[in-house]
Amino acid sequence: MGPRSSSGFFVSRAVALPLAGLAAALLLALAVLAALYGHCARVAPSELHGCGVPDARKPNPTLEPEVTVAPDVWRPSGPWDQLRLPPWLVPLHYELELWPRLRPDELSPPALRFTGRVNITVRCAEATARLLLHSLFLRCDGAAVRGPLSPAAGDAATVGRVPVDKVWFAEDMQYLVLELREALQPGSLYELQLSFSGSGYQDFREGLFINLYTDQGERRALLASQMEPTFARNVFPCFDEPALKATFNITIIHHPSYVALSNMPKLRQSEKDVNGSKWTVTTFHTTPRMPTYLAAFAICDYGHVSRTERGKEIRIWARKDAIANGNADFALNITGPIFSFLEDLFNISYPLPKTDIIALPTFDNRAMENWGLMIFDESLLLLKPDDQLTEKKTVISHIVSHEIGHQWFGNLVTMSWWNNIWLNEGFASHFEFGVVNYFNPKLPGNEVFFSNLLHDVLREDHAMVPRAVSMKVENFTETNEISELFDIFTYNKGASMVRMLSSFLNENLFISALKSYLETFSYSNAKQDDLWRHFQMAIDDQSKIVLPATVKSIMDSWTYQSGFPVITLNVSTGIMKQEPFYLGKVKNQTLLTHNDTWIVPILWMKNGTTQSLVWLDKSSKLFPEMQVSNSDHDWVILNLNMTGYYRVNYDKLGWKKLNQQLEKDHKAIPVIHRLQLIDDAFSLSQNNYIEIETALDLTKYLAEEDEIIVWHTVLVNLLPSNFVSDVGNYDTYTLLKKYLLKRLTSIWNHYSTIIRENVTALQDDYLALISLEKLFGSVCLLGLEDCLQLSRELFRNWMDNPEKEIPYPIKTVILCYGIASGSDKEWDFLLNIYANNTNEEERSQLAYAMSCSKDPWILTRYMEYAITTNSFNFNETNIIEVVAAFDVGRYVAKDFLVNNWQAVSERYGIHSLVTLMYLIGRTISTDAQVMELQQFFSPMLEEHQSLKAHAKLQTIKNENLKNKNRSARIAAWLRKNT
Repeated sequence: MGPRSSSGFFVSRAVALPLAGLAAALLLALAVLAALYGHCARVAPSELHGCGVPDARKPNPTLEPEVTVAPDVWRPSGPWDQLRLPPWLVPLHYELELWPRLRPDELSPPALRFTGRVNITVRCAEATARLLLHSLFLRCDGAAVRGPLSPAAGDAATVGRVPVDKVWFAEDMQYLVLELREALQPGSLYELQLSFSGSGYQDFREGLFINLYTDQGERRALLASQMEPTFARNVFPCFDEPALKATFNITIIHHPSYVALSNMPKLRQSEKDVNGSKWTVTTFHTTPRMPTYLAAFAICDYGHVSRTERGKEIRIWARKDAIANGNADFALNITGPIFSFLEDLFNISYPLPKTDIIALPTFDNRAMENWGLMIFDESLLLLKPDDQLTEKKTVISHIVSHEIGHQWFGNLVTMSWWNNIWLNEGFASHFEFGVVNYFNPKLPGNEVFFSNLLHDVLREDHAMVPRAVSMKVENFTETNEISELFDIFTYNKGASMVRMLSSFLNENLFISALKSYLETFSYSNAKQDDLWRHFQMAIDDQSKIVLPATVKSIMDSWTYQSGFPVITLNVSTGIMKQEPFYLGKVKNQTLLTHNDTWIVPILWMKNGTTQSLVWLDKSSKLFPEMQVSNSDHDWVILNLNMTGYYRVNYDKLGWKKLNQQLEKDHKAIPVIHRLQLIDDAFSLSQNNYIEIETALDLTKYLAEEDEIIVWHTVLVNLLPSNFVSDVGNYDTYTLLKKYLLKRLTSIWNHYSTIIRENVTALQDDYLALISLEKLFGSVCLLGLEDCLQLSRELFRNWMDNPEKEIPYPIKTVILCYGIASGSDKEWDFLLNIYANNTNEEERSQLAYAMSCSKDPWILTRYMEYAITTNSFNFNETNIIEVVAAFDVGRYVAKDFLVNNWQAVSERYGIHSLVTLMYLIGRTISTDAQVMELQQFFSPMLEEHQSLKAHAKLQTIKNENLKNKNRSARIAAWLRKNT
């Protein structure tokens, strides 16, 4: 992430001065000033003072600035040019004191100043006279080095001091450098003493940050921390790498009206008087050994609820209004049992004496697993009374389970460096599903995993994406590359890797290996190979499970490679082959660009009966048992329960047999495999592995399909969000409308009746809650009058009685079609609701709905409001882009830009014009259309943006031409089958 303020000095080099002597004098003065002040901190020059070191002869140094150094630009190359810290020092313990100046009567500043002191006990591993540790956005107010320390030395005066010569910042790699007059001795202990100051911000939720909010009718503020991955250095100088674990004694100085929280329970509290102002000093117990990224703090005026689980207190902290309304009760009631379940599963007790969980009004990271002080966005922790008809209970259960899973995977055992962050996130994501399924056994776990994780990552991943689950350390050269690892591959693909590993081992062996791994590396760090070694030990200790290679060989083939394979089975011959999955496969591409194979576990079923695991450990292999006969009942499905991370293709006979079974008795094929067949077939057809007609054939049986999650997958593939505005889709739409509505009748009647008569019946049906929006939106898009009528009915009932809420699962659809079929009366009503709403999620939903109008005058008025009215001054929705995303709005937005592009650019940034170009041009299919659009936008864009836009528009054109051909084939198939 980018710096918050400029850094360093920018000395103006004056042009010719009348007197050469005066010029020389000025240059000399500037040199002296530079030597005095240097680059002491990465803060604005106006805030920069000095970076001092104490006189080593003083027995009780005050850490006042006394020695200064030359600026960064004069430094030679050295270890400060490397991303990783040199191995010279090993931190053992931090004594950290923080004093944020948060006061209840000063809530307006966007930045909040804090000061602090940290004493770090280190062991010298190699002789060095240069000390490097991390620091960013901090000002160094003093530095000293005591030592060598003697364990028997009781009097600090008897301990020597190492004189500090220079203190400076290597900003590129975010280091604080202490240059000493003599080298530290290998094997000896020393104490680094640093005082510092910095700022916490409202808009940047990294390090220490502010949340402003309203509670009990009053405006209030709180302070919280987010240290992962590399933001501890924003709060205090430290050795900010995950393998450099240490213990922490933390003290927080805060206003008496606030409570202070940290990783450990409160040890003691005292008062501090500063110029007549009272401050509270809260000191906490010593933490276990942990990395800096898990250090956590919160200063707040919150209420809490608590319970005890196995003798350890659990507290949920939230706004006092939320606590009084019981909004934290659900999270409190599930937290203790989740802890107990995982303790029993791993046979390792949670080592801390307490757990605090705090719900922040706004937290960009969703949730953070800090040991002893987990931090959540309140929307993902608190359950309100009107959340009963949402998927919120399941969402909260998943996220709480995920963060508690981290107490073992991440906190107790931490990856050695960020390249293996998937060892934290992949296992926490895997076990969140195991926990939720344990406490909700009726929840269909395979379908939920597919919907929540697998579906999205399979659409993002392919052979040419430059991202494997486990990256090589040497690939990283900049700190900001670490934050980029927190992506869909780390979480979703990482969890899929763990799930696949679990699937080809039995559960007892899987858990046994993990227990051994966790016990061995408790309070320490591990690499991917350490994990595989413990699994191999478990394999070697038994004889029932036989693998075709070592665990390391099998799993490395997945974690070090990008993409995944397509497994193709010829059911006539029994020959199975693998090839990498490409987006838009072309002939011979595999031979040209990808020589590696995966070691693939194949769990499978034949005629509905589960078969023995087999392995595809080469590019092609014969499996005679997978041949099928001419019998109508003979069929094969690979990838049982979709636990393997791959897509499955069949020869024509294989697809034909499956299609016949679906039409004869679709219930013989489990729900997860009906999902799989639809999703694999449409993805493979989209990317030229099979014909689109093969995928469409699988939809013939759908009139009998009563599982909404299967319908969700069908509609996502056949009616994507951009379907109506895609090139050449009008004929296809007409045919598809007739084809689908005939098959949707049964599922539509079922759920529309529930919505009309007893919507509360859906409150525990998670798959319905996540699928209803797509079902209702598709049926209304296809023009079913009953859907449109229901939308008008629910919208008008809400207008007449706003207390009578629209059912949440379909609220977005109802609002959109209520506006689309309404007049300015409905639109003005929604605008008024929007203007008086403070919930960002709801405001985004309302903003989207107001763009659904078909009236150009209303849409133009809407966009004028967006760029001129304060009520639209919020960040989460770009109104012009939302309008342009609709079919009518595309033309209205283009006309609006003619006279307003400068105002749009000022309001949303010039980058928004590029996005608008793509939205408005999303249907182009000729070079003439590309040129026309470029000419239209050329006065608005900078030259480099125009060049990039041209390439992007060509890509859109080519994609639309491909879709046009695909749409024509779909239309031809529909004519034959409608």
